[in-house]
Amino acid sequence: MKQSSGGRHTIRDVAQAAGVSISTASNALNGTGRTNAETREKVRRIAEELGFRPNALARGLLTRRSHAIGMLTNDTYGRLTLPMAAGVSEILVDHGVSLFLCATNNDPRLSRLHLEALLDRQVDGIIFTATRIDLEPPPELTRLNIPVVYAFAQGPSNSVSFHPDDAQGARLAVQHLQGLSRSRILHITGEKNYLAARIRAEAYRGLVGPSAEVMFGEWSEEWGHAAIERVFARPGPRPDAIFCGSDEIARGVIDALRDRDVSIPGDIAVVGFDNWEVVSKQTRPTLTTIDMELKELGHQAGLAILGLSRGEQLEARVERLPCTLVVRGSA
Repeated sequence: MKQSSGGRHTIRDVAQAAGVSISTASNALNGTGRTNAETREKVRRIAEELGFRPNALARGLLTRRSHAIGMLTNDTYGRLTLPMAAGVSEILVDHGVSLFLCATNNDPRLSRLHLEALLDRQVDGIIFTATRIDLEPPPELTRLNIPVVYAFAQGPSNSVSFHPDDAQGARLAVQHLQGLSRSRILHITGEKNYLAARIRAEAYRGLVGPSAEVMFGEWSEEWGHAAIERVFARPGPRPDAIFCGSDEIARGVIDALRDRDVSIPGDIAVVGFDNWEVVSKQTRPTLTTIDMELKELGHQAGLAILGLSRGEQLEARVERLPCTLVVRGSA
């Protein structure tokens, strides 16, 4: 077998070892043409044995694709985006596609610079993610000639968007508490101007009752503490369960209850929302919470952008993916 100069095998070496033409070997490795399954498998096996790596530029010229996807996010700390990016990468890597992650820090100028850099790399598509589902995406995304998919973000009416099913997640939390025979369930959540907070509150009231109390505030431990101070400062029966709009709020709630020697979950059961394990596994007791399944959200976004980049037609829609309940010690 003849080896190319510099010790690196070429597509010619692969074709010669497989006993096929160069064009057939190229089609087999790139998934193009009408190569039969047996030949494709043989060529790919030999390429792997030889350690052959196709030149990315040459492959891009052949397929008119860069085999790269951009991911644009305003999530500076990555709490939401990193699990989604992991899910996207798991889908793309099996197809030889790379992912470039760019954080905008909610800065329109930085967003434009990142977008220009991704377009200069000739990415095959872009996934936009955000820290809230009702954040307005950069308007430039609607004017691109490459596909754009939205994950944990609301795209235009002609786009494909993936959201956690906040209403279903809230119902999971409340039904779990009701299954524990809790009847005085309070909802302490974040800012009312967040669509997700309003959706969860509506689902909570749908099960507990239209007049059930919702305490809107901040997405913070401090608000969890403050909310409990208000609850304990007023007369009347106290809740026997609290459904929190985030794990951070829930940790503040639990700390404030423990400061008052309230037994958790004996006296008051607590359920959070996010399954942010840095928080949920460190509370005492550990936090029962709702997992938004962000990695699965990434899987679905990855499949969608992969299909669109290959010219497939997908129905414009907002797809809400189910959440799951993670039972730990607090409820």
